Amino acid sequence: MSKQNLSPLQLVWKKLVQNKIAILGLLVISAFLLIAVAGPILRPDSSPKANVQHLELARKPPGFFVDVLLLPNLQSTSQSFLQEFIYGFQPEFTEIPIVNYSISENGIEVEKYTGNEPNNGKIESFYSVDFDQFLDENSIQRKQYWLGTDRYGRDMLSRLMGGTWISFAVGFISIVFSLVIGISLGSAAAYFGGKTDDLIMWFINVIWSIPTLLLVIAMTLALGKGFWQVFVAVGLTMWVEVARVVRGQVLSTKQMEFIEAGKSFGFTDARIILRHILPNVTGPIIVISASNFAAAILIEAGLSFLGLGAQPPQATWGKMIAEHKGYIITGDAYLAIFPGVAICLLVLSFVLLGNGLRDAFDTKNVK
Repeated sequence: MSKQNLSPLQLVWKKLVQNKIAILGLLVISAFLLIAVAGPILRPDSSPKANVQHLELARKPPGFFVDVLLLPNLQSTSQSFLQEFIYGFQPEFTEIPIVNYSISENGIEVEKYTGNEPNNGKIESFYSVDFDQFLDENSIQRKQYWLGTDRYGRDMLSRLMGGTWISFAVGFISIVFSLVIGISLGSAAAYFGGKTDDLIMWFINVIWSIPTLLLVIAMTLALGKGFWQVFVAVGLTMWVEVARVVRGQVLSTKQMEFIEAGKSFGFTDARIILRHILPNVTGPIIVISASNFAAAILIEAGLSFLGLGAQPPQATWGKMIAEHKGYIITGDAYLAIFPGVAICLLVLSFVLLGNGLRDAFDTKNVK
């Protein structure tokens, strides 16, 4: 198919595919997105917020494995589908780390794992009649922690996967907030001009003069610490860049002949803006959105590190670094390094994709 027969979107995609670095970033983002969406299904610890704790397994190295006794969980808590999708499933079994066991007709006798050397664990017996289920060798399974455990004995891999959902959720919702506010104010300022432009630009410059992280912290303290407060705080502070970019693009676009033609036909201002101007400035908006997505991830990680983000036991990458920053100078530095690498990798992928989109939308760079 010749270039003349390609739509603008197809031309952009063709140029983006030629940028191998940008495609690599897109693939990494897609992998993280899959983990975020299917987290409870994919992660080893599918419990709510990946918060199954075994203090005797604290700070075990990557690749560590232990035998666990699975006892039926007699306490069931009902959850909605949305809660299960976001946080995870209520565990069907209670896990007890063990080192030795023996099976009798009535149940099973185990020596609990203590993490000491020698183990010297407590010997306990569990009877089948207490759980309405026969306890045999099938009740013993070997559990492996591919990335080790944190200071509370939680699975590091599952916690990292759980933090992925928070990062994507904050990034996506903050982008929606910033696009709605930024596009509305930026297009109105540029299209109507005059006092409307002066007033909106004054407001934009006031917000622009306040450091982003300081403004986010202030809004978080005002709204309270929590899950949804972070979304609102980050989203309401990232619209300024979008508004400035949209304003500049609309100022140049509204001078074109097809806009004047639309006015002469009697089209309303809303129709001209929504159907004729904004579709022609989507390229820069998409590029700035990719950049803002990366910035939102960093801001959320910073807030969580400071204790102002989503509260424990919710897994967040910033909170994981804060909890284990003291181990950087010890042999357990990986506890803080793993979430730091995840943040860097995802942010870098969005930056690479944003650069690729910028080049793809650049009409001067046509091959």
